[in-house]
Amino acid sequence: MKKIGDLRLMMKCCSLYYEDNLNQQEIANQLGISRPTISRILKEAFEQGIVKIQIVDVLKNDYQKIERSLERKYKLKEVIVVDDKQDSLTQKQELARAVSEYLTRVVKENDIIGVSIGTTLKEIPRYVEKNNCKNVTFIPLLGGIGDNEIDIHANQIAVSLARAFGGDFKLLHAPAVMSDLSTKEKLCKDEKIKEVLDLIDKTTIAIVGIGNPMSLNSTIMASGYMHEEDIDDLKKYNSIGAICLQAFDKEGKTSILEFNQRVLGVKLNDLKKIKRTIGVASGDEKIEAIKASLKAKFINSLAINHSLALKLLEDCD
Repeated sequence: MKKIGDLRLMMKCCSLYYEDNLNQQEIANQLGISRPTISRILKEAFEQGIVKIQIVDVLKNDYQKIERSLERKYKLKEVIVVDDKQDSLTQKQELARAVSEYLTRVVKENDIIGVSIGTTLKEIPRYVEKNNCKNVTFIPLLGGIGDNEIDIHANQIAVSLARAFGGDFKLLHAPAVMSDLSTKEKLCKDEKIKEVLDLIDKTTIAIVGIGNPMSLNSTIMASGYMHEEDIDDLKKYNSIGAICLQAFDKEGKTSILEFNQRVLGVKLNDLKKIKRTIGVASGDEKIEAIKASLKAKFINSLAINHSLALKLLEDCD
């Protein structure tokens, strides 16, 4: 019996080919797999009776239609929707499993994969099946030295993913947030730090958690970098979302916050230059953060739970 990830990929290929009239090369480019693989998947779908007069939803849910609707509305490369779960940890693990399948499909030789800090991202490596990617490098998109919640830091996640995929890794040996801008500027001139920052500029795939900075359980709070005056600024400037520890308002504006300037790592606007940037989020409290990140085009792919997807569709209407 095929895995859910294989069935999801088969359904997506069929929808793009038969409903959206994309040719096989266009589908291959969009999904990050070869044209012969697309051809094989479509043939297998026909042989299994999935393709008849209409596409049969073998996943027994309406997620495929929801994914396609969101992809069209927000002009995203790919949307992945997973089941809702009752508790937060199980929900994060369900999402992590789906993202691991996505990465297994799209990661190619010579890719540089950047990862952010995050509680869902830390779960991804455990679901990666044994892999051996050639010349693939995993890097943190921001620094990660700290005493709080060390396993959610980008450095640790990069190491775990590299080991799961059989790839290499580079670490950013510096705090994610500097005490002041002058210290940050000095560190950026360090040869080892600059080497990783240069790799960030060459990132081909980015995996980033999307959070609500005002939530007590948010990653930005758990990181231990926020001080009372920083929290006051978040409130003052109506921050509703955060990616890579950088907060933004409902319009996706980030520059006004001094805290953002002290983050050592990728700038949010530079995420737009990356070929594949997938935002990962679960929990209804993150809906406004997701809307803002989509509006600002920080991400071009999205992995979310079902209830969040429905809320985004309601917003579409």
